Amino acid sequence: MTTIDHCNQAGLRPYQDAKQEMLSQLDNVTQTELVGLDQLLNRVLADDILSPIDVPSFANSAMDGYALSASDYAPYTALTLIGESLAGHPFTGRVSSGECVRIMTGAALPLGADSVVMQEECEVTGPSVSVAGRVRAGQNVRFPAQDLAQGETVFGAGTRINARVLAVLSSLGLEQLYVNRPLTVVVLSTGDELKTPGELLGPGDIYDSNRIGLRAMLQRLGVKVLDYGIIKDDPELIRQALVKAASEADAIISSGGVSVGDADYIKQVLAAVGRIGFWKLAIKPGKPFAFGHINDCPFFGLPGNPVSAAVTFHLLVRPALAKLAGENLAPTVTLQAKALMPFKKTPGRMDFQRGLVSTQSDGSLGVIAAGSQSSGVFSAMAQANCLLHLEQDRGDVAEGELVTLELIDGLYW
Repeated sequence: MTTIDHCNQAGLRPYQDAKQEMLSQLDNVTQTELVGLDQLLNRVLADDILSPIDVPSFANSAMDGYALSASDYAPYTALTLIGESLAGHPFTGRVSSGECVRIMTGAALPLGADSVVMQEECEVTGPSVSVAGRVRAGQNVRFPAQDLAQGETVFGAGTRINARVLAVLSSLGLEQLYVNRPLTVVVLSTGDELKTPGELLGPGDIYDSNRIGLRAMLQRLGVKVLDYGIIKDDPELIRQALVKAASEADAIISSGGVSVGDADYIKQVLAAVGRIGFWKLAIKPGKPFAFGHINDCPFFGLPGNPVSAAVTFHLLVRPALAKLAGENLAPTVTLQAKALMPFKKTPGRMDFQRGLVSTQSDGSLGVIAAGSQSSGVFSAMAQANCLLHLEQDRGDVAEGELVTLELIDGLYW
């Protein structure tokens, strides 16, 4: 591994410094809504959720078998079968010494019984049941509050409700909950060269893919999206769009116009109508990134290159939106993998290369590049299942070296 000390490029902000500075300038929404269970997916809890009941609320069987009292049982003694307990149809009598009850998974444990023996370990002859071996009190029984106790904190405020969280909330019998109101975010693209899919391309034109991708990622996060479409490279049109967006939204996300070209007007317009937090980052892809405010509305200016836009959204905008929404965003989980090929890397910027990670025959993880690492080649990005985190001062990565990565397969993007 090649490294170079003191490699910060002049005027570039390190990724973690920029992220922390940005987050420190954001406040979460305070308005809440009472929402029914069928509308809770992807919403953020406004309050801690305490369990209103014990889960399970009654002792029940963990498998199909026979319920009996362990203290009353002697090996190879025949027990008298006195009934059955089914899920939703419990046995209403009592199990006395020398007796047992046929029981199904999830059915209530009868009074007098404290154990369940699986049916494979029992021999049934007419009304008699015999069990080989010893029986331990509590075996194969799910006890009340074994999962959750009444009054126990189940989820904290700031939890984003995914399918698993939703299932637990449903198991508690909760019909509606207070959640933070969803964010409203304006998305727009800038550039005379951009065309909407379906339009004919002229010389030098390209289709606008960034805005479509951003809109999809925001929708996966439960955000209300206001799509302003494509804004031409005209400072006045850009100014009007940004001022209007700041009055309608909790945040603004643009793509394009944040570089140093003659027609890149976002920076000068933002400086005139708002304030700029930072501009250039020591990351690749995504060096040109604008953060600022128009009045109290945060603005995120993403690069025009498709890969750069997606990566900076993931690295910077996603955690920013989480804070705005009041979500407790978990730290990124990273893994170590062996480079199965060389990776080119120039010291000076943290490089988030797109890769394909897989499990090798010895159980270790290995990673290769997911096609071209050009910031304009999004087809490779679409094939990737991980992002390599190549440190800012690191140089070329040789085959066999360990690299840090995070999985992206299955995320909102």
